[in-house]
Amino acid sequence: MAGPLIAVAGSRRISYMQLKTLALVALSAAAAFAQNVTGTWQGTLQTPQRPLRLVMKVTRADDESLKAVFYSIDQNGQGIPGSAVSLQGTAFKATIPAIGGGFEGKLTADGTTIAGTFTQGPPQPLTFVKATPATEWTIPEPPAPVKPMAADAKPTFEVATIKPSNPDTPGQAINVGRGGGNAFTTLNTPLSEIIKFAYAVHGKQVTGGPSWMESEKFDILAKPDTPGVPNVTQLRSMVQKLLAERFGLEFHREKKELSAYVITVDKAGVKMTKAEGNGASLPGFGGRGPGAVGVRNSTMGEFADFLQARILERPVVDQTGLTDRYSFTLEWKPDMPPAGAGGAPNAPALPQNLEDRPDLLTAMRQQLGLKIESGKAPVEVLVIDKVTKPTDN
Repeated sequence: MAGPLIAVAGSRRISYMQLKTLALVALSAAAAFAQNVTGTWQGTLQTPQRPLRLVMKVTRADDESLKAVFYSIDQNGQGIPGSAVSLQGTAFKATIPAIGGGFEGKLTADGTTIAGTFTQGPPQPLTFVKATPATEWTIPEPPAPVKPMAADAKPTFEVATIKPSNPDTPGQAINVGRGGGNAFTTLNTPLSEIIKFAYAVHGKQVTGGPSWMESEKFDILAKPDTPGVPNVTQLRSMVQKLLAERFGLEFHREKKELSAYVITVDKAGVKMTKAEGNGASLPGFGGRGPGAVGVRNSTMGEFADFLQARILERPVVDQTGLTDRYSFTLEWKPDMPPAGAGGAPNAPALPQNLEDRPDLLTAMRQQLGLKIESGKAPVEVLVIDKVTKPTDN
């Protein structure tokens, strides 16, 4: 007896076995198409500052999932892992959590090109072309592993240059080891911010002092007398000595009960990724445009210090009980975009999805698994007794 038949338009008929064979051929073709996405891809991103050559290496894990590592070879060339890498039909997607970015594009039928959009702030067009051994760009050697300063060292700054900032220079930053080495640098930073950094306090925990502490900004270049990158305690100790020696900072401490934010773990649990690599290295906090920050290698106590120094209007107290270090990107809708954002010269462009983002407290719960609530807490206040403009270099 003949096997079952499936009727189709007209008089043509296809047997069950033929249909099964066609399905297997289709699946094989789809698998071969998906396999085309593995390999080395490269393309040039046209940024407002300069063109940047990007390389994306796509591989397949043991469980057949896709993995990707990105390299910006005109910067430091260090590999940045991607996540949520997928190919659905011709649609390729990958996120890059470490920089708060990602790439989406369409893979051509011949598997040689992915044309799409790169996001890290405003979306920008980017086309990746599959490289061959003859056309592959050379990826620079990654920077040497960071060597920490000896944990028992008591460093000071042996050389420190302090000068007024150029008002035409955009941005504001406090960095250690930028461009190599272990130098401490500030850019467009008022004394009030340096004090908050040095003593890990919120602005409301600093009282007294002249108005120029807020209005006048400084660029600092200070080099430690001890090799290696300092830990947080060593760095703050050096900056505290610098403030006393060069700004003549004197203060006394008082205890006050202030309105504060308290961070705990949400009932759904932690959603952050534990940091990889050298746990002794300093944490990093980088702006990703309005309402976005990339956090690297941070404890929750250090993250709370960052929130109270840069984001929130009250002191922040860490009560999570978490002791690990984490790396993540946090995106939220600011209460009010920065003045001039999206229009003024050098101002950051407003992200397209800004209106769709949750508020900060909701974003922390949804994206990080952290709960933040307002309350009262006894905190230490620094009362400025004396401060002067910096002495000559």
